[in-house]
Amino acid sequence: MSKQYNVCVVGIGAVGTEMVRLLERRKFPMRSLIILARSAREEVIDGKTYTVRVAEPAAFDGMDFAFFAGTEGAQGASQTLGWEAVKRGCVVIDNGDDFRMDPRVPLVIPEINPEHLRNHQGFIANPNCSTIIALMPLAPLHKAAKITRIVVSTYQAVSGTGGAAIRELEAQTRDWAAGKPLQKEVYPHQIAFNVLPSVGSFKGDSGESTEEIKMRQETHKILGDTSIRVSATCARVPVFNGHSEAITVEFERPLSVQEARNILANAPGVQLADEPKGAVYPLPIDASHQEDCFVGRIRKDSSVENGLVLWVSGDNIWKGAALNAIQIAEQLIA
Repeated sequence: MSKQYNVCVVGIGAVGTEMVRLLERRKFPMRSLIILARSAREEVIDGKTYTVRVAEPAAFDGMDFAFFAGTEGAQGASQTLGWEAVKRGCVVIDNGDDFRMDPRVPLVIPEINPEHLRNHQGFIANPNCSTIIALMPLAPLHKAAKITRIVVSTYQAVSGTGGAAIRELEAQTRDWAAGKPLQKEVYPHQIAFNVLPSVGSFKGDSGESTEEIKMRQETHKILGDTSIRVSATCARVPVFNGHSEAITVEFERPLSVQEARNILANAPGVQLADEPKGAVYPLPIDASHQEDCFVGRIRKDSSVENGLVLWVSGDNIWKGAALNAIQIAEQLIA
């Protein structure tokens, strides 16, 4: 009989809920599944009742895997509970950003750098959603022709902010249609029918947001190459779910459009959607609740010698968060 594992999910907001769904959907080998949150209760997800216990050190006793969802006010929970869970024999996979750049902690996309899981110390970090969606097509191209520069603009769905942001976009849309004033609480500006060039926060004098800095630093760590120049501009758009990204990429050697298509057509976790004349290209609405990332609009960048331009869409809650975390655990088991 194959081994089964005691599993807990820390936080039951947008990401935590999808973690539970995907653990069930993918038939993860679970002996037990509990949810840890701020208060003890029961949660019903897709008609099934789950036990919710208080997130405290003793709750990790006997657990094999702990998925920190980083939602329901639990962002930062791994700071107080993550290494405590490791001490109690649990493997922690953290969706938050507290330890992504910690040299003790591998930052992993299983299709790209599973070798970084070797000799892990019990704590593994999930990359940022935008980084994952960008690197799914970029990593196989980097392997073929070595990337020297990336310029990326993101179009990020409100689900990345959480359930309250989804409800705010819904309410503003309804109020706009009814001719009522639009209320805003989650974002500093109206998000319905608008674009906010601000994801994360702004610290220091660089003019970069924390999301933009993450994309650069995490790309370097995952690909193991700090020489790659990365410039990111991250924006929030009135889309419920699914991030999209326009990516301009330069290579060390020429890479034809057809060669890039061939590479991406065979890349794990990537689907090619690249027939723009037939209106076939990646769309966030199509990528939502899909495990793969979609890439298309592949074309030469005529402004540089060895450049291509791509358009990518992926589910930020699935591959950008919950799914990637579960795939890390599956890789460890394998």
